[in-house]
Amino acid sequence: MSIAQSILPEFDHEMAGTRKALERVPEGRFDWRPHPKSMSLGRLATHLAEVPGWATHTMDVTEFDVMPPGQSKPTFSSLPSRADILALFDKNVAAARATIGQRADADFMVPWTLKKGGAAVFTLPRVAVLRSMVLNHNVHHRAQLGVYLRLLDIPVPALLGPTADER
Repeated sequence: MSIAQSILPEFDHEMAGTRKALERVPEGRFDWRPHPKSMSLGRLATHLAEVPGWATHTMDVTEFDVMPPGQSKPTFSSLPSRADILALFDKNVAAARATIGQRADADFMVPWTLKKGGAAVFTLPRVAVLRSMVLNHNVHHRAQLGVYLRLLDIPVPALLGPTADER
């Protein structure tokens, strides 16, 4: 079994769960946040739509600098509607899945470096970056979205087992 064949079922499973959660993001509440230090609901949902796109980027380049030297700090925005979030998510999932599926095992073993301000934060094989920065990162923020939904009294979807809302 190739590396791509071993990752794609996990990728598909996690992305299906994330889509279920994103489908529940309520319109008109995108500015809501549970705490002043927390992301807004709209930004969190938009971020979840962006994360699958990192798989394609990871497989296309060997490094990424989150704050390139000499450039201003990045700004992050929210998409205006749930439909826009789902469209971006679906586009990124399809592109990521195609990219992963087309790559040879050797491509997954190429070292990939995350930088901040020109300094290396870490270097890992691409396969580890896909698991940590795409899949695990997605699960982390999906769980965060589940808390947001609970606090807004929106039924939380069953993802890894039943929830209090879906038995």
